[in-house]
Amino acid sequence: MALAPRVVVVHRRTEYDELLARHGTRGQAEFFLSTRGRSIAEVFDRHCAIERALASVSNAIPLEWRRGTVERADLPRFLFAPDDIVVVVGQDGLVANAAKYLAGQPVVGVNAEPKINPGVLVPCSVASVAPTLHEVAANSAQVEHRTMVEAVVKDGQRLVALNEIYLGHPSHQSSRYRIAVTGGDDERQSSSGILIGSGTGATGWCRSAWQERQSALPLPGATDGALLWFVREAWPSAVTGTSRTEGLLRPREELRVSVETDGLVIFGDGMESDQITLGWGESVSIRAADVSLALVRAS
Repeated sequence: MALAPRVVVVHRRTEYDELLARHGTRGQAEFFLSTRGRSIAEVFDRHCAIERALASVSNAIPLEWRRGTVERADLPRFLFAPDDIVVVVGQDGLVANAAKYLAGQPVVGVNAEPKINPGVLVPCSVASVAPTLHEVAANSAQVEHRTMVEAVVKDGQRLVALNEIYLGHPSHQSSRYRIAVTGGDDERQSSSGILIGSGTGATGWCRSAWQERQSALPLPGATDGALLWFVREAWPSAVTGTSRTEGLLRPREELRVSVETDGLVIFGDGMESDQITLGWGESVSIRAADVSLALVRAS
């Protein structure tokens, strides 16, 4: 007999929960916010909106289906099954946080605060969750396969991100390395790091770099398998060059970096706590990941 589908709900602690954990009582939290010109009423209202959304999502899951829940901080320790249906309740960034721990499972992003959250990665309303879950279970849902970025170190370590990967010194001071694109010669550089982003990430950090230097490169689409990369503040000298500071990686192309500074790091989607540290002589290849984010469109 086939097992019923399992729905895993991903959420994060609200700002109100974090304030109570830090300050102990609502009164202390209210005083802390007042010193910064904020009201606890606004924070509590947002907390209630998230709680209502979570309760509605729970009610939308059929009673005979299996279910699980995981808070953002516990994602690195949570084991997703290959046939899970993942429901992310919150902001767009929470989908990016969860994506790196998945392997193609369908993701239903639920926008709990549509008045303040753009909803690019959480396109589903609370009301659409029930029909969307049934469509996913019946393999009839519309799914958008968004390109992800992966960095693979020569020793086998691997890091995956949805928006972008940063490679450089953790303090953003000068990093030395050799850089090359598939089929091209390498160049020794000194810079404040390298940014490699997907089409999803091209609306964030990578877009800022693209705009700042008035790049003529086309921004990649979210699903076309291309990546955009920029070297940040490359420094020209007698031994370092600046001729390779941006580019578009097409499917099956990769950016290769050989490290010439100890203590460089790689992290994805701004999650500096989950990083790979590189030493002198280590090399890493960055490319479009084999796995993509299977984002379910709203029913």
